[in-house]
Amino acid sequence: EIGRFAASSFPYPLSPVKEPISCSSFNWKMLATPVRQASQAAVSHVAGEPETPQAWRTQSRFWLKADSLGKRSPPLRHFLEELEDLQKRLLEMGGLVEFAIRRSVTALTDKDETAAQEVLRSEARINQMEIEIDDFAVRLLALHQPMARDLRFLTAAIKINNDLERMGDLAVNIVERALSLMRQPPVKPLIDIPQMAKLVDSMVRNSLDAFVKRDGQLARSVLLSDDAVDDLRDAVYQELVQFMERDPSTISRALDLIFVARNLERIADHATNIAEDVLFLAQGIDVRHHAESRQPM
Repeated sequence: EIGRFAASSFPYPLSPVKEPISCSSFNWKMLATPVRQASQAAVSHVAGEPETPQAWRTQSRFWLKADSLGKRSPPLRHFLEELEDLQKRLLEMGGLVEFAIRRSVTALTDKDETAAQEVLRSEARINQMEIEIDDFAVRLLALHQPMARDLRFLTAAIKINNDLERMGDLAVNIVERALSLMRQPPVKPLIDIPQMAKLVDSMVRNSLDAFVKRDGQLARSVLLSDDAVDDLRDAVYQELVQFMERDPSTISRALDLIFVARNLERIADHATNIAEDVLFLAQGIDVRHHAESRQPM
């Protein structure tokens, strides 16, 4: 009530002061305008209402402290609902991408053409969701001009959206190689690649779980797993190069497997990107390119 009365008495809209306010955490809300511009009626009204939230003047600022202001404001409630909707859309897209990655590996290891076709059909839906989520997030940025944690969430959502779409493309790349290998004799038993795929799948799942839970520790575990994926990729490369050197007839099939390993490693890199975004969202720290180690203590 005080906020509405004072706002109607001020000559121009209230503006936020002090620290940026996150719409997703409404413990405090500070609004200000110069006292000299405030209506005397508003000041008198506040002074005569000791039971309402406090109002005071400090350094030519008129501050209103309103507990749970967000709960009374339909626009703010609507914004929070839209943020929740955005997260649900991202998780739906993440589920589609996880499915595509798993089925692409199944197409390779089991020579399953049905699984391959499922991945190819899912690509269009993933691409469409990327466009929808990107448009939705940009619209929220433009309409609400969020700050603090809400701004970090929206920027992280846009980046995660892009990483998920790229994972979907890489799953399609794996399927294309699987289709090429499907009717040819194997170069070697597939051991390292399924192991690599299992680790990559775990990284993707954990990065998305960390995003939902805002779990910094789980996000860090994803970063640590990236080195293990790189080691497996190098082992696959070295072994397949030896096969090609001994038997040039295997070159085409070996190159397909090398590209599969490369695509899996790139999926792991995108999972790492998501984990880095989660750390920035949850803890406000930037660990890209080891930036955290360069930050002053």
